[in-house]
Amino acid sequence: MAALRYDRAGDQHYDVTSAFIKSLRGSDVDAALHYLAKMLEAGEDPRFISRRLMISAAEDVGMADPTALQTAVAAAQAVQLIGMPEGRLILAEAVVHIATAPKSNAAYNGINAAVADVRAGRGQGIPAHLRDAHYPGAKQLGHGKGYVYSHDAPHGVARQQYPPDDLVGRNYYEPTGNGAERDIAARLERLRGIIRGT
Repeated sequence: MAALRYDRAGDQHYDVTSAFIKSLRGSDVDAALHYLAKMLEAGEDPRFISRRLMISAAEDVGMADPTALQTAVAAAQAVQLIGMPEGRLILAEAVVHIATAPKSNAAYNGINAAVADVRAGRGQGIPAHLRDAHYPGAKQLGHGKGYVYSHDAPHGVARQQYPPDDLVGRNYYEPTGNGAERDIAARLERLRGIIRGT
């Protein structure tokens, strides 16, 4: 057997991991399986590989195929239960799912934009009608006044302000036209129209 140049703490570890993730993101299932095999044959911890798969499913596939994350999580759990070497079959299935899935980083971009606004001090305060009205004195402060219970509205969606005043109309999640996000984009347009009254 050819000797593998792979040190789990060295450059090869990071280079192979990088190539693995980029192959998954780039939808090259064959390259992704190669790098998976290289990591496994070098004795890489399957838990490390499982973590990378879950991250890739969330970051690179996202809502274009929400089942990719379910597959990655199930694979991580199954590998823990079964162990190696059979666990490689489960990891391979997750690799194939993630690599061949439609891709979207819209959720990833959305949370990054929201975090950036929070760090910049935007979004101060919470609309009074959304505040907790259950503790003594809250109602005297106007908490909960005017809140519309969504289930009482047509289609279970009410026109109502949810974000702080300075973030009204700010869109964080911008779905792509890839995979399941095609349908999400159409639904989201309808939801925003009802909620914002546009």
